[in-house]
Amino acid sequence: MTTTNKVVTSSGKKKTAIARATVKKGTGRVRINKKPLEIYDPEFIKLKIDEAVLLAGEAVNSIDIDVTVNGGGIMGQASAVRTAIARGIVDWTNDTELRDAYMAYDRNLLVNDSRQKETKKFGGPGARSRYQKSYR
Repeated sequence: MTTTNKVVTSSGKKKTAIARATVKKGTGRVRINKKPLEIYDPEFIKLKIDEAVLLAGEAVNSIDIDVTVNGGGIMGQASAVRTAIARGIVDWTNDTELRDAYMAYDRNLLVNDSRQKETKKFGGPGARSRYQKSYR
């Protein structure tokens, strides 16, 4: 007798933050870097991440989601985490209505934000600004 343990992995990116989510059968736990979502701080970040879970409704009660995220700041990490969670839930359920609901609510729940920092050039401290010059 073979038991197949279905596991879905997904990822999300925002700036330099990369989140990897693992979705498997469970009891509805969501953990970010081994920390439960319920005690995640700051509160605004928790609410931003929780949007992806709340929109899924009853589908989340039978799965566990473990997310590892690194790089970037707290807002970039939050956006990457919510993308990874939403993608994982959609891949787990194969529900086109849920995918459409995510897209109607916020496209960034399923699509990575491809914007990156502009590279620094010579002759200045950053991408566009130049060093000041003085003649006297």
